Amino acid sequence: MKTATEIIREIETTGLVAIIRASGSDELVEVVNALRAGGVTCIEVTMTTPNALEVIRAARKTVGDSAAIGVGTVLDSETARAAILAGAQFVVAPITDLSTIEICNRYSVPVMPGAFTPTEIVRAWQAGADFVKVFPTSTVGAEYIKDIRGPLPHIKLVPTGGVNLDTVADFIKAGAAALGVGSSLVTKDAIKNRDFAGLTRTAAAFLERVKHARGG
Repeated sequence: MKTATEIIREIETTGLVAIIRASGSDELVEVVNALRAGGVTCIEVTMTTPNALEVIRAARKTVGDSAAIGVGTVLDSETARAAILAGAQFVVAPITDLSTIEICNRYSVPVMPGAFTPTEIVRAWQAGADFVKVFPTSTVGAEYIKDIRGPLPHIKLVPTGGVNLDTVADFIKAGAAALGVGSSLVTKDAIKNRDFAGLTRTAAAFLERVKHARGG
């Protein structure tokens, strides 16, 4: 079983967290397998997924430690605890809820609360966040991350929203520790048409751009 330190390192090393809204555990496992084949191993299952906790539990049993399965769209500590007990290996939230950070720290599960302003970002970090999800970044772009990193270079920022193949390099060069990527990676058409080979190619393309932007 992966430790919190190993999962944090995996998120940073790959530089991507794939955000998935699957219709069931079977579909999720197929998507996870396709993403793994492309090199993406950190998967966030949102709580807006039908029967999300059961989906997470089933996926963990199937994929084991070959991928890190986390939970997203978590709004309170009760949901965070339930997801952790279902097997979630990291917790992502669109907001900063201090009780959620506290429960994740208590269970030694990496937590990525959402924040936007410098004050919110610092408060999330000081409360015990392992990463801070900067959300939404679709309207402000990579320059905002660069501006935030200026006075706050010690905080691991994960911009989410507006991240696609055309903007990956900009966000990484701006100083993002990793990127939260949803529909531009796991497209509805790919899932609907069961184009898992295409999903693998897209995942590999994202990782290649992260690597290139990092100077690799």
